[in-house]
Formats: sequence, C-alpha cells, structure tokens
Amino acid sequence: MTDLSWLREDMVENQIAARGVRSEAVLGAMRKVPREAFLPERLREFAYEDAPLPIAAGQTISQPYIVALMTEALALKGGEKVLEIGTGSGYAAAILGEIASQVYTVERIGELAERAASTLKAQRYRNVHVVHADGTLGWPAAAPYDAIIVAAGGPEVPESLKQQLKIGGRLVVPVGTDPRAQELVRVTRTFDGKFENEDIADVRFVPLVGKEGWAPEELPIPPPSRPARARPADGDIVSAIVASSEPFDSIGSVDLLTAI
Repeated sequence: MTDLSWLREDMVENQIAARGVRSEAVLGAMRKVPREAFLPERLREFAYEDAPLPIAAGQTISQPYIVALMTEALALKGGEKVLEIGTGSGYAAAILGEIASQVYTVERIGELAERAASTLKAQRYRNVHVVHADGTLGWPAAAPYDAIIVAAGGPEVPESLKQQLKIGGRLVVPVGTDPRAQELVRVTRTFDGKFENEDIADVRFVPLVGKEGWAPEELPIPPPSRPARARPADGDIVSAIVASSEPFDSIGSVDLLTAI
C-alpha cells in the first residue's frame, strides 16, 4: 500500500485541527490510523479528501472531520470502555481503539461486519470487538459503557443505549424526524440517574435502522437511477461516487460541510 502519511498529516492540520478540534488524543489517533486501509482499493487515492466515500452495501465511510468531531465530543481521556453503533468500514472504531481501552462495535449489515472485523484484525486492533446485530439495542453483555457513539441517524435516542451508559457517561448520536437530516446530540447520564442533552451540530447520516430506530418501510424511496448513457464504465471511480450521491433541489438547501 502506498505511503500516504503526508496526506494524513495534512488532513489533520487543515481539515480537523484548523476547524476547531483540540483534543490531543483525537488528533493523535487521526494522525496514526491509515484511512486508506478501510477503503476499497479503487478509492484509496481519495482517502484524505474532506468527504465521505462509498464502501459497500450502499453505506459510506464518514467524513474525517465528522469522525474527529464526534470522537472529541465523547471527552475520552484514555482507558475507557466504548460502544460504537454502526461499524461500517471499521475506520472510526480504529480511531476509538487508539484512545479507549476496549471498543465494542455493532454493525447490522453482515457483509460490513465481516469486512470490518477482517480489516481491524489486519491492522492489529486487538482491543476492538465487532458483532453483527441490531445496533439500536446496543451490546448489553458488555455494558455499562463510559461512552457510546452512534454513526447513523435515528428518530430519537434509543432507550436501550441510554440504559447501557455508566453514570457520568456520554452518548453522541444524530437525531432527527427526517431520515435524511439530523442534529448531533450529546447525552450525559447524570448522577441522579437522569439524562442531559446538548446540541452539537447539524449533520446528515445514513438512517439508524432497527427495533429502536427507523423501520425499513419508513425510509424514503431512493431516487431513480440516472440514464444509462450518463453512467461511466464499470469499475470507474466516478461511477462509485455517483452511486453514493444524493440529489437535491438547490445548492442553498443542503449543508455540504457536514454531509455524511
């Protein structure tokens, strides 16, 4: 694999630190984890672009800045036990694995869970554990957690995840009544057993599907495919990006900065 460490350093300085992420633990993890290792080979040259990229099963690897922003919102100091919902490629789990003592990550799509587990093993993340299951229900067997991070947007904060937080624990999750747009929220479990919510940013994540999330029939119908004449040749990088794109009516109606 080509050494892209200089691009990774540029990403950290200009896409992440320059936009307000201050946690040395997060910046250090972003400098260390090779994002290209978690991408399909045809997309590795784009690993350090400031954008999400398609992986498999219609899913994406999140924009690096968003991964850093969400990880920083967990306020990790090192040595914690963390739950991630939505393993995807495994990239964000690797970032967490550089900081936390143990990371438990749940992926509802079997193909992605298998690939992520294989990649994480190849990258020698022995403290990251992957399971194929309904992420809205968490991972009760390993609970409670110091922190929980959710990489998909639900209509509300799943109650199961709230109950798996330790007292003083933080849960970062996109929430919104529209499956295509959410508010990133941090939920803290207080010492009296209650929960405090803070809004962090407007974001756009793939829907959180599951028993305590969206039902598949509640999701919007995908737009029709483009005409065959407009489609590049199979295997072309452009076709991969086009396939993961979402149309919108006006440039003023979409937040491109935080799109996932």
